[in-house]
Amino acid sequence: MADVLRSLRLGGRGDPARACALALGAEGVALSLLVGSGRTPEPLWCHPEVSARFEELQFTLGEGPGPDAVRTGSPVMEPDLDRVRPDRWPALLPPARDMGVHGVCCFPLGIGAIRVGVLTVLCDGDRTMSVQQSTDATALAAALTGALLNGNGDGNSGPVLGMFLDRPTGLHRAAVHQATGMISVQLGVTMEESLLRLRAHAYSSERPLGEVADDVVARRLRFSDNDDSSDDDNSGNGNGFDDDTNGPYSPGDGKG
Repeated sequence: MADVLRSLRLGGRGDPARACALALGAEGVALSLLVGSGRTPEPLWCHPEVSARFEELQFTLGEGPGPDAVRTGSPVMEPDLDRVRPDRWPALLPPARDMGVHGVCCFPLGIGAIRVGVLTVLCDGDRTMSVQQSTDATALAAALTGALLNGNGDGNSGPVLGMFLDRPTGLHRAAVHQATGMISVQLGVTMEESLLRLRAHAYSSERPLGEVADDVVARRLRFSDNDDSSDDDNSGNGNGFDDDTNGPYSPGDGKG
């Protein structure tokens, strides 16, 4: 971890997520930044691929150790998901286990009430996090926080960030932001409720949130204010969503 932090200061090059995972002895590591007025987690880097899928799962459901860490401003340490109460994250726990995630520890990036991101560490099969691992992860989160808050304010955080915080060329969640706004107009509700509706549909259809958002933006899927499953309106599907496609909606292919 000392080498990783040194590389952070000197602006090294390479795969930062892989370097951090190796230094921490973790199954995976992910870093997300909070962007926009809704403080949406924007993925910056992940290693390996299961880390990216777990971040997407948390974002789709809006629950998990990452959202809790951001909300409370304190680390959320659950190295053994089998010991977590089922009612704590009821929607997240089953699919997390299915994808092979044994335990998760999340460290918020921020100072006081300021939140700038979250560092997610996937624990290995031993379902433990040692004192040294926790200390190293805390030091990494603090270093990343300092680097982000000390940026030069022009969208480029300066050479101190090096390989660790190269800004993404575009927002991965852009479609989600746009879809949330469209649903807000369609239903005449707040942006917060719009995002809840979008998440509910993603969860019920067992699809990633970004995939559903793409359908909304492409006008393959339109939300209505009719949530009555007994409604027989031909323009809706009885679940508060309208299909603007010429054929049956296929939740698996993302094409409508």
